[in-house]
Amino acid sequence: MSTVTADWSAAPATPWRERLKNPAWLLVPAAGFLAFIYLLPLFDLVRIAMSGATPWVYFERVFAVPLYWDALVRTMQISFTVAFLCLLFGYPTALLIHRSRGITQMLIATAIILPYFIAILIRTYAWMVLLGRNGPINKFLQWLGILSEPAQLLFNRGSVLLGMTAVLLPLMVLSIYSSVSRLDPGLTRAAQASGAGPIATFWRVLLPLTAPGMGAGFLLVFVTALGFFITPTLLGGPGDMMFAMHITQQADFVSSEGFLQALAVVLLAITLVVVAVAGRFLGFEFIWGGGKLNETHAKPQTDDTATSTTVTERRTIGMTIADTIGWPILRLLSALPGWTGTLTVRLMGGFVIATLIVPIIVVMIISFSKASFLTFPPPGWSFRWYEKFLTDSQWISAFTSSLTIAVISSAMAVTLGGLAAMGIVRSRIKGKTILMLLLVSPVIVPPVVLGLSLYSLFLQFDLVGTIGGLAAAHAIGGIPIVVVIVAAALQGVDPKLEQAASVHGASPITVFRTVTLPAIAPGLAAAAFFAFLHSFDELVLSLFLSSANLQTLPLRLWADVNYQLNPVLAVVSTLEVLLVVGGIILARPVLARSRAA
Repeated sequence: MSTVTADWSAAPATPWRERLKNPAWLLVPAAGFLAFIYLLPLFDLVRIAMSGATPWVYFERVFAVPLYWDALVRTMQISFTVAFLCLLFGYPTALLIHRSRGITQMLIATAIILPYFIAILIRTYAWMVLLGRNGPINKFLQWLGILSEPAQLLFNRGSVLLGMTAVLLPLMVLSIYSSVSRLDPGLTRAAQASGAGPIATFWRVLLPLTAPGMGAGFLLVFVTALGFFITPTLLGGPGDMMFAMHITQQADFVSSEGFLQALAVVLLAITLVVVAVAGRFLGFEFIWGGGKLNETHAKPQTDDTATSTTVTERRTIGMTIADTIGWPILRLLSALPGWTGTLTVRLMGGFVIATLIVPIIVVMIISFSKASFLTFPPPGWSFRWYEKFLTDSQWISAFTSSLTIAVISSAMAVTLGGLAAMGIVRSRIKGKTILMLLLVSPVIVPPVVLGLSLYSLFLQFDLVGTIGGLAAAHAIGGIPIVVVIVAAALQGVDPKLEQAASVHGASPITVFRTVTLPAIAPGLAAAAFFAFLHSFDELVLSLFLSSANLQTLPLRLWADVNYQLNPVLAVVSTLEVLLVVGGIILARPVLARSRAA
């Protein structure tokens, strides 16, 4: 992310007035908000976890009890497997998007982006429908004659891996595509002109250059999967318990205070260690998908000769490994025609698109079913479930609560995140990477850990079960979304326009109102909608912070998914998809602008 500083005032000013005009002050509201409602609860969580007879007594119990140790190992294994599967299928999908053109590229990209913004609960519910005994997969296998009766496809490790991979695949595809799209096409053409075949070009040119995007995607998926709770709960069996699920179970026991916090701290510590190691090699910019932030002071000069020697050594080692492993493989594959690679990309990319889109389509079709239970294809068509949703006071009350909370939360996120984005992009301060990391760090903290830490704080201020409290909690996750989108939009604003306005006597507020705001309006609108959608879909924090008198739509959906499956859930899912489609249409201008920047 490049950083530009506008001269906000050409008129002489006293030093203190000049300092007050520094855009860095715009970071203060968001930093203060996150420090109080985000960092302080996490520090308090650590304090409670170390409040036993000895600071480590609860942690010793976590690692001594086989139940929790096995769950921790299982969580690492599942997360790694899911990240590997996402990489395996995500790479050809990213290549498919990159190699497509025109309307085809737009449709493929939409098919990937659309599921990414749909709630995890709804996407998991879609897989419950597909894999159910009366679902389309069982019926299709019976129609082929492979099965004589419906098989139990749910509640096992395979369904957990499938569901989590499908949920996290868009994150991997987008990470890799951002790396692929920045490649100079002349490099591959030069390799082919020098006599390299398609496979050799891929191995020696394309794969090494896109390795950072692959690494970033792998780590993002792995870190996100560590804190997964919804999908393994709904799709897994007793042997698929992940670590986050034990935290939610222990939260029901008052006597578990201290040990419960220790469980959360262990999960948080593992997540932070992974992110720290990844940041050491990739830079922390991989979290928000941006470039390095320009700092005020230049970094000390290094010895060019030593640097050149180090880079040469690294390249030599990398090339040696590639030659040792790669060339024997290339010789075996050299007999394959070039079209086999294209066919592989299309087949795997098409499979991924079908995996992401088909469950959503099936759920939307079921919402018009005449049947009283989940079955596909529907025996008849009816609007009865839409009518039931609209006439059920509990569903409408939950919808109204979610709508109110989401509006308040998105307003908070846009205000705080928008100011912070202006401060990051337009100021000249040191440590911008650290500040940006603070602003976007809520996306890497497992939701169960954040929810548990907030519960203690909200109890002290009597905010549990209040609309304002839930809105503030949801805004923690909305601020990173706003910061990233608005900062990207600000990159497209020519600072010379702001300078010209200030030179002609316009105040900073006038410059922002007449120049900057109209230019970033599409980005603000997209950020506001996605912050709204984040709050509207938030489930895990609501599980910790809501009450019997305040039930949101995801909470009501969660209760019904666990205890009864009926087409009303498909109605809610369909309405969610329509909301997301509207948000993507709204976000297209700023996404197009950021790609062109």
